[in-house]
Amino acid sequence: MSSNSPPTQSDAGSLSSGPLEHGHSAVGLSRYVLFGCLAVFGAAIDLWSKSAVFKWRGIPGESDIYWVIDGYFGIETAVNIGAVFGIGAGKGLVFAAISVVALVAILVWLFRFRAAESAWLTFALGCITGGIIGNLYDRLGMWWQPNYPEAWSSGVRDWILWQASDQWKWPNFNIADSLLVTGAVMLFVQSIFFPPAAMLPAPDEQTSQKGNSDED
Repeated sequence: MSSNSPPTQSDAGSLSSGPLEHGHSAVGLSRYVLFGCLAVFGAAIDLWSKSAVFKWRGIPGESDIYWVIDGYFGIETAVNIGAVFGIGAGKGLVFAAISVVALVAILVWLFRFRAAESAWLTFALGCITGGIIGNLYDRLGMWWQPNYPEAWSSGVRDWILWQASDQWKWPNFNIADSLLVTGAVMLFVQSIFFPPAAMLPAPDEQTSQKGNSDED
């Protein structure tokens, strides 16, 4: 004798095989709070740290490297007028426009398409948003002063120096860059180890299939 009882909460929970949760429920308030805190505080810490370090060490070339771990990790101000590794030098306003588009896309993905139902994706995109805002502030020249080189007007302030040796140096970066990398790694993990939502049947369809199977 078959049972026509509806699937239990544990049955519904088993439908999710990764950080991306599925369902038709509205995005909870906690997701808005998580995303907002990561974006706002991430950007704020980045902007504060850049301002503080540049005030302490001066603009690039004014001070020597301040070594935290001698020969490996230190503080050195720099201005990146391109993107990662200096690619696209002088195209700061183009990168600023791309950043604005990315911000809009993130908000739509999270709250229109309900990616925020997943705490994992909310955290990842919150980090990315904080990083975008921090660097966008610089791209728009909001830190630049008239006595600075014109090329810096759309450049990004960097101050974290890491190197394996004098011959192997990583380009200077900032907290916004760290947030962007953290979020990108989380998205990579999501894409590799967990199936996209589009490849999984919708909960309503699965419930219907289960009911038909029970009737048989």
